[in-house]
Amino acid sequence: MPRGRIRAKLRRSNLYTFACYRPHPSETEGTHQFQGPSRMVFCNQPHLHIKKPLKYCSNYISTTKYNIITFLPKALLEQFTRVANMYFLAAALLSLTDLSPFSAESMIAPLVLVVGVSMAKEALEDWRRFIQDMKVNYRKASVHKSDGIFRKKPWMKIMIGQIVKVEKDQFFPADLLLLSSSYEDGICYVETMNLDGETNLKVKRALDVTLAWDNDVSFNDFKAIIRCEDPNPNLYSFMGNLEYNHQVFPLDPNQILLRDSKLRNTAYVYGVVIFTGPDSKVMQNSTESPSKRSKVDKQMDKIIYLLFSLLVLISLISSIGYDMKTKTDVRNWWYIRAPPGDRTDDPEKPHLSGFYHLITALILYGYLIPISLYVSIEMVKFLQAIFINQDIHMYDEDSETLAEARTSNLNEELGQVDTILSDKTGTLTCNQMDFLKCSIAGEAYGKRASDVELAAAKQMAADLELQDPGLVNSFITPLSPMNSDCGWGSEIELETVITTRDGRDYKPEIKGFGFEDSRIMNGNWLNEPNADVILLYFRILSICHTAIPELNEETGIYSYEVESPDEGAFLVAAREFGFEFCKRSQSSIVVSERYPSYMEPVEREYKVLSLLDFTSKRKRMSIIIQDENGQIFLLCKGADSIIFDRLSNDGRMFEKATTKHLNDYGQAGLRTLALAYRKLDEREFSTWNEEFMKAKTSFGAEREAMLERLSDMMEKELILVGATAVEDKLQKGVPQCIDKLAKAGLKIWVLTGDKMETAINIGFACSLLRQGMQQISITTLLDPLTHHPKKAIKEDILLQITEASRMIKLEKDPHAAFALIIDGKTLAYALEDDMKLLFLNLAVDCASVICCRVSPRQKALVTRLVKEGTGKLTLAIGDGANDVGMIQEADIGVGISGAEGMQAVMASDFSIAQFRFLERLLVVHGHWCYKRIAQMVCYFIYKNLAFGLTLFYFEAFAGFSGQAIYDDWYMIIFNVAVTSLPVVALGVFEQDVPSEVCLQFPALYQQGPKNLFFDWPRIFGWMGNAIYTSLVIFFLNVLIFYDQAFSSEGHAADLTAMGTAMFTCIVWAVNFQMALTMSHFTILQHIFIWGSIMTWYIFLIVYGMWPSFSTGTYRVFIEVLAPAPSYWATTVLITIVCTLPYLSYVSFQRAFNPMDHHVIQEIKYYKKDIDDRQMWTSESLKAKQDTKIGFTARVDAKIRHLKGRLQKKHETMKHHFVH
Repeated sequence: MPRGRIRAKLRRSNLYTFACYRPHPSETEGTHQFQGPSRMVFCNQPHLHIKKPLKYCSNYISTTKYNIITFLPKALLEQFTRVANMYFLAAALLSLTDLSPFSAESMIAPLVLVVGVSMAKEALEDWRRFIQDMKVNYRKASVHKSDGIFRKKPWMKIMIGQIVKVEKDQFFPADLLLLSSSYEDGICYVETMNLDGETNLKVKRALDVTLAWDNDVSFNDFKAIIRCEDPNPNLYSFMGNLEYNHQVFPLDPNQILLRDSKLRNTAYVYGVVIFTGPDSKVMQNSTESPSKRSKVDKQMDKIIYLLFSLLVLISLISSIGYDMKTKTDVRNWWYIRAPPGDRTDDPEKPHLSGFYHLITALILYGYLIPISLYVSIEMVKFLQAIFINQDIHMYDEDSETLAEARTSNLNEELGQVDTILSDKTGTLTCNQMDFLKCSIAGEAYGKRASDVELAAAKQMAADLELQDPGLVNSFITPLSPMNSDCGWGSEIELETVITTRDGRDYKPEIKGFGFEDSRIMNGNWLNEPNADVILLYFRILSICHTAIPELNEETGIYSYEVESPDEGAFLVAAREFGFEFCKRSQSSIVVSERYPSYMEPVEREYKVLSLLDFTSKRKRMSIIIQDENGQIFLLCKGADSIIFDRLSNDGRMFEKATTKHLNDYGQAGLRTLALAYRKLDEREFSTWNEEFMKAKTSFGAEREAMLERLSDMMEKELILVGATAVEDKLQKGVPQCIDKLAKAGLKIWVLTGDKMETAINIGFACSLLRQGMQQISITTLLDPLTHHPKKAIKEDILLQITEASRMIKLEKDPHAAFALIIDGKTLAYALEDDMKLLFLNLAVDCASVICCRVSPRQKALVTRLVKEGTGKLTLAIGDGANDVGMIQEADIGVGISGAEGMQAVMASDFSIAQFRFLERLLVVHGHWCYKRIAQMVCYFIYKNLAFGLTLFYFEAFAGFSGQAIYDDWYMIIFNVAVTSLPVVALGVFEQDVPSEVCLQFPALYQQGPKNLFFDWPRIFGWMGNAIYTSLVIFFLNVLIFYDQAFSSEGHAADLTAMGTAMFTCIVWAVNFQMALTMSHFTILQHIFIWGSIMTWYIFLIVYGMWPSFSTGTYRVFIEVLAPAPSYWATTVLITIVCTLPYLSYVSFQRAFNPMDHHVIQEIKYYKKDIDDRQMWTSESLKAKQDTKIGFTARVDAKIRHLKGRLQKKHETMKHHFVH
């Protein structure tokens, strides 16, 4: 029998507060009016939705960029947005005319190859997205066919109006209207993590009128009509009516089950499909897959424009020169006179001849525009993506998942990120809390140190040891337990933790319970001075909650379905202390208490009289119970600031000590809550409860205000009991990853659908927030649904933003840090056109930004604001369908593949299994890819410009005749054979520093965001080097070989010999330059560089052996060049002269103005990292960007705090001894 049926014996409606109150059916009868367009759905009659106007979209979804029809036009359009491709398309068309100096095949073939390879890569990557889509579309769901029979059907074939049966732990295939569930009162539990990021379960409830349809057969004759709103992206609202049996019943979000949310703790539900595919809420929140281009790619377009301008300039010079020559000299050149009718060489029309020559020159000098650059980059990026995919350091053993570069177009963008926008749930957190410490009756309990305390102790000891190895002992010695009477007791735990934990990650044996203190464990609390207060503390933990217990029949241990993970930690702690919550009904809670005897547990039942639920506005929850003796108690837990304000004068006995403990827990990075209680007499409660029930059953704008007022009336005159401290368990490696990214200079924003308190606590857990950081909370209490106009709300928000900005500017403390926290309702106004730039400026001035309660669309809008407002590169990372919008909107989208659901991965550019792998993806692969691509493009510009300009020089030298100095095959193999592989090796294998050094020196990453290797000065520097190289190669060859004997027979060099010698010098110069550029050599680099040079000589020998094929170059190397010593001497001389400027520049820079990686390379070369570890450690500590977030910043703040306290105590002791 399904467990859901066992639990279904309970009616759950009374377990929840007034927020879920269902009015009596008589109160809801009648038409529910709403404005706007409506949609009509015929339940259990899908055949009516086959034809328009009732035909709606199918349930098929697609996240691909292309389809069969759009691929060719869209892909071609994307390819020809590249300027170089447009140029070569024009050149290819012109090659079909007589004006081209080359054959049409030699111009068209490279263009087809370049565009074809790029389009094939795009098609392959989009095909992978298509496969992922089809995996979702072909998931199976149980759909009602006829006669009460349900059959499995692919999601993509589900239609509007069909009845769907969804079973436990399955995803909803479309947006459904809940009809019934395995529970008799029609409730079900839903996990919406893929939609809003929240893991706490939501309760959905069917209408009373549909509860009878709770089995397959009952749907045989079911028919009804739904009229509802049109598709929209709002996840939290729904308006509609259900028309059944001539009655109309109003619908609200409590009855709606959204696609991609998951059924939990419920055996099954039945629902009718109301929105499918693109109309579903989750898809309404997604955006079309964008075409993303990297900054380097866009910069390349500008470079191509520049090179094209240079091409036009020298072509104009060549054209003008040819015009003048045609006008003055062609008549005398009888031996090369053109045939009659040839308009390209007509002395009667020199201007027309010059124009035709302009077209010829534009094609001839086309080598200035490196078309092969695009093919090489595509190849390099593809190989880089393979290395990312196969990086074993980004392999997650739990899910057996590797990282995946889903598109290789953006590899170099990984090295230029400025701002990371991250989801919270499933991305940063695993939603596990550990109960670590507590304060009861003014006494602190819990010996286990938090991660922040441990790191601070280690760092402080390391700092002291660097200053003076003996000094650390003088600080630690007084902190031992033997010397606690000296006044150092509060620091005992911090220092002794160094030896107790030895740096190993502590994993509690009991999930959720990391507490360690024998004073109150195993019943020892009965011997404590305030045992009665401790008893009350444990009872508050075990009673004040909204959890549902579930007994594991195999282990006999209860687990709990809770609304928040910290509530689960409290219940586990209560169980370990001897107070196990074991049963719940609509009116009572049963706790198995090991009291008064720890060895003999006793079940005690507490009658639940009322429940005041937790909200982000109230920041507290209370439960009113009656114990077995008839005494009525109000038990309350909440934020300390809220609880302390509600304490009675007699209830503040432990306030001072508890406040100190709360501050210490905050410094240790723990989440805290205060616990309090109040005794009530029966008459007081009865009077209050009567008013409260009236308020719960009322309707209207004042209902919430009345409930809030009555809650405040009851939650006062409290007596403080103590406080809890839990450690929020982030995903493995998250704090370290955030710390490393912060030290790399990256800004991190958190965008979450969770409530503000949860988001803030996570901020503390991952060190985006810390004690002492000033929190700027932008929120508004004004409600547009009441009497407050929108203008007043905007003015209120604008005032808060302005005041916060002014406060930051007036701050003088260099260590001051600010955090901006804003909720989704306020963010909706802050993102409007007249306010968004002010909001962005404030956010940029803050060390960290947390946006909570945001919708998927707001995540995308915030991402767009940061991207467009700052002009810097953004990266969005998330794991659920609610993150798809921001992943697609960001410059780079990263999906977490280890979480449930693959929507984020399908929409992403890169996928990783855990957030911690983002550190390596950016700091290592991003850094390498950026520098490789940047150096590769610069080198490509250098070699092609150097080669192309020699053609121009000879053109001028030969009277602008259009004659090329090189053989046609020389020019073909230049980019294909003799210079292609070294540049690919540079783009794939180059490393300025090894991966472990990248991680040790995170500041190296800033070379990317600052664009130090692809800025205009560096580009112009390489262009200048190319011009210098071309001048040296051409004019030195001319000076050496012109009018001088070339061989022992006294022959002078002809055009072929000169061209071949010049081409040899180019091959040597550009390949030798490549060798000097590389920092990291493997055997492949050597093979590619020196092999390319050898390939040139092999080509000369083989090519020169076929007279019918080589024509003028027949045996030019063997018979003419190889025997001539001047040929070899010229090659060596020109190669050295060409590389002298680069060698001089690099030598000067490394000596007088070294970059960060130059210093590290030198340290590694002289093995100082091995011989002098202290210097290496010191350098690595310096190699970080100043940051006010992250674990290191938090530890630094803790150290400043501790050093201040130590200094004060030292001065106190010194003063004491003096007197």
